[in-house]
Amino acid sequence: MIVRSLYAKLAAVLLVLFMLVGMLALGITLYATDLYQQEANQKLNRELAQHIVDEKRLIRDKLVDQAALEDVFHMLMVINPAIELYLLNTDGRILAYSAEPGKVQRDHVDLTPVRRWVQGGIQFPMLGDDPRDQNRKKAFSAAAIKEKGNIEGYLYVILAGENYDSVTQMLTGSYILSASAWIIAGGTVLAVIVGLLLFAMLTGKLQRLARAMAVFKSGELPDLGKVPAKGDEIDRLTSTFLDMATQIDEQTRRLAKTDQMRRELVADVSHDLRTPLATLQGYIETLLIKDATLTGDERRQYLEIAVRHCHHLNKLVSDLLELARLDALEIQPHCEAFSLAELVQDIVQKYRLRAQEKDITIEAQLHSDLPFVRADIALIERALENLIENALRYTPAKGQVQLSLEHVAQGIRVQVRDTGCGIPDAELPRIFDRFYQLDKSRNSNPGATGLGLSIAKRILELHGSAINVTSALMRGTTFSFQLPAF
Repeated sequence: MIVRSLYAKLAAVLLVLFMLVGMLALGITLYATDLYQQEANQKLNRELAQHIVDEKRLIRDKLVDQAALEDVFHMLMVINPAIELYLLNTDGRILAYSAEPGKVQRDHVDLTPVRRWVQGGIQFPMLGDDPRDQNRKKAFSAAAIKEKGNIEGYLYVILAGENYDSVTQMLTGSYILSASAWIIAGGTVLAVIVGLLLFAMLTGKLQRLARAMAVFKSGELPDLGKVPAKGDEIDRLTSTFLDMATQIDEQTRRLAKTDQMRRELVADVSHDLRTPLATLQGYIETLLIKDATLTGDERRQYLEIAVRHCHHLNKLVSDLLELARLDALEIQPHCEAFSLAELVQDIVQKYRLRAQEKDITIEAQLHSDLPFVRADIALIERALENLIENALRYTPAKGQVQLSLEHVAQGIRVQVRDTGCGIPDAELPRIFDRFYQLDKSRNSNPGATGLGLSIAKRILELHGSAINVTSALMRGTTFSFQLPAF
């Protein structure tokens, strides 16, 4: 079976890891128990060999006393069969032993640990050669056999025979070791189960995140509920994914809206360009067809109409290009400090003649001691001109257009107020849309492009200011915005 899921891989790794840890713990326990057993046994029987040597003379006149040796062998076999006795000469050669025939594999024993034992200063456990095995070391007790002050040999006592030579024998022969092994095994199994449950909790978060990603891939915004703000790495990953998904969804919606606006823009541009072009084409063709029959006044009238439509077409194209550059951020404000009051006076003076032609009063209402503002003077002038042209267009004769400046806490508030026809409440949200005109008949305002308010709004947005509008039918409209004081 191929392990594919993260949970299965983690479970397999966890199982192998805990099995290795359990085996290592069992091995360390057995090793430590064996050392402790040898240390305890060696401390307990440290004087055993010396007592035997003091009790029995095992070597007389450099010869082994077989009778005394047999007596000692018999006595120790009765008292403790696990003890093995070896009689060594001064070179370490085994002269006699109490083990069964055929079991002893060595004929010599290394005397270095034996001499250290006899000299004293022992650090337990001290291990020496096991005559039954060529490679094994075991705890021992030793004593020098002396005659007339000279060492004639050594009594070498192995304190544990073959009873615990294998792990199985140690486990089966010791209740404590057997219980310890079962405890280690049980603890390992319990740790594995708890680990699997914890991994299930952790991978469960990843599985939910994977399902949420699949949902998002299908085009829907996933709902993972409330994610802890200060959770673990998976919670932070989930939170980051949800933020990213929300941003992508919002961007997708904006792109869809932008695409819809682009379609509307193309349709509106097509309509607004087609009308003056068709009119221009019609009058020019009329001039060509009726050139011989037209009087001078008629010909001049046709040319004036054609020129007027050319100007309108030129203004429409210029406004479109300007709005496109503003939307693409190709035009950036170059802010400087200037007197807004002087700018307003210049603009009012510029439009005074046009207002008089329409029998409209235009004036500036300025407070004294107005501070300078920090903005792009050319762009602010363009925005104010668009607002004034819009006010003049919809204000009837005998009406009034007023520009006012007021010093407020946030800077200077600008208001463009007219006494025109007003805007219905239902139309207010749309007046800043491209090509939107309150009068649905475009021909009623041949100089209007429907882009002036859009351009003014975009200019003020680049300055970090919002434009507000209030209106009442047959009473007038007021546009207002603020600029920061310098």
